[in-house]
Amino acid sequence: MEPTTTTPRPEQDRQRFDAEAVAAELEPLGASEVLRWAFDQFGQNLYIACSLQKTSSVMVHLATEINPRARFFYLDTDVLFPETYETRDRLAERFGVEFERWHNISLQEQAERYGDRLWKSDPDACCRLRKVEPMREALSTVDCWVSGIRREDSKTRAGTPKFAWDKRFNLWKINPLADWTERDVWNHLNENNVPYNPLHDQGYPSIGCTHCTRPVVPGQDSRDGRWSGSGKTECGIN
Repeated sequence: MEPTTTTPRPEQDRQRFDAEAVAAELEPLGASEVLRWAFDQFGQNLYIACSLQKTSSVMVHLATEINPRARFFYLDTDVLFPETYETRDRLAERFGVEFERWHNISLQEQAERYGDRLWKSDPDACCRLRKVEPMREALSTVDCWVSGIRREDSKTRAGTPKFAWDKRFNLWKINPLADWTERDVWNHLNENNVPYNPLHDQGYPSIGCTHCTRPVVPGQDSRDGRWSGSGKTECGIN
């Protein structure tokens, strides 16, 4: 499978902000302040990605407090855990939001084109097909997207700025929770009684697709349960 490409945006989009200066300005601010700045700058062209893990629950709560019309989306790979879909529905009911669904070809069509169990034979290709390509489509008409990644997540995310130009998808990206700790996340969820994915209570610190996610044991990294044994650590979105 060949990677898809993104049509370059006008140069003025990339020149709209001095990314390093804005990131430095946002660094000492709290997540709600960062989100407020983002809504002020991008309005309805701000799109919030939800993996329906614990940070997504935090983000939905914070964003709807600032802007009840905030826009949320998720990537449906068709192999998400039942608990993940249930979490989507609980958050939608609690906060009165709609999660826009983006997806690609069916699993049957994928098997016909690329063979059974593509997630085993070529996990990068599977992620590209089921996540990256729908993500490109989802972001094609907005100016900035919001991610829930944190620097604590993994070594590859340790240098995550709160604001940057996303070269992969060719638009701005904002990470309001970049400096949050695991404790910060759980304190927020518990203090505000925010619904979250119950798999987190069953040994799953990071949750993806059913075929590629397993619980971790004490002492393992939080993302060791993703694509275990493959050497793969990211799906290609962040």
